Amino acid sequence: MALKVINPGLLTTVQDLGRPGQRRLGLPVGGAADAFALHLGNLLVGNEPNTAGLEMTLVGAEIEFQCDVLVAVTGALMGGLESNRPRLVKSGDRLKFGAAQQGCRAYLAIAGGIDVPVVLGGRGTDLRSGLGGWQGRALRKDDVLPLIPTRRTVIGTWSIDERILPEPSSEPVLRTVVGTQAAEFNGGISRGTFKVTPQSDRMGLRVSGQRLLRNNPNEIVSSAVSPGTVQVPPDGAPIVLLADAQTIGGYPRIAHVIRADISLLAQLKPGDSVRFANIKLAEAHRLWREQERNLALVRQGLRDKFRDGH
Repeated sequence: MALKVINPGLLTTVQDLGRPGQRRLGLPVGGAADAFALHLGNLLVGNEPNTAGLEMTLVGAEIEFQCDVLVAVTGALMGGLESNRPRLVKSGDRLKFGAAQQGCRAYLAIAGGIDVPVVLGGRGTDLRSGLGGWQGRALRKDDVLPLIPTRRTVIGTWSIDERILPEPSSEPVLRTVVGTQAAEFNGGISRGTFKVTPQSDRMGLRVSGQRLLRNNPNEIVSSAVSPGTVQVPPDGAPIVLLADAQTIGGYPRIAHVIRADISLLAQLKPGDSVRFANIKLAEAHRLWREQERNLALVRQGLRDKFRDGH
């Protein structure tokens, strides 16, 4: 069982839900930039949440399947397949995704998952270190990726309640909690609108707009950062860290995007606008628990909706 890459699109990589517990080694968490989307896609094809699938960025791939297999696409809208529901593709079928019509990153979940080696606890691609995924790199034309053999079909006709999905927007309001150095700036990050610049990648989004000026000239000691941390370099233009963020940073931290909004953050593309709104830590915890509860309800609801054959 395998799939063949006919056209890799702009940037397509194998991703799972990352490498938790490896930050002490200097490795980023990595994995899907929009972990919610990949998690949901895996549930829609009967996989465990951490199963490896494909992440497509801005322009999707064209994939030819060399077997019958159940798939689902989530995240950004790129055409080629209806989002957020499973579909059985046949051997020889091709799925062709186009430019993102909404959002930035789409995820293709495949029943059984992509059969790449586990490296330091994860199957995802770390492009900077060249480890994991498919040969440690983005996919190329004519790559053939093995799939974990699974003959799975859907029982009945059903759909998920799309109210659980993050509301897509090219001008979202990202909720934040205050950062360690927030009081050292001339104004809070929530006062203006920022625009995502082309100098953005899986490590972080650079945004431009109101300059954030720090009133403390002293350098700070490098300390831990993680996906969602909003750093402010000397030029006053914030950087919002994403999945491949470094483990420590020396720029002041003005805020941190809450975990429940990381999906919205990961779907921003160059030219999109974004605003920030500060909330209390207790509210951030409540929103994360609500998101996890929604995914757990989906998993429970789909428990008897698949049949594995031989």
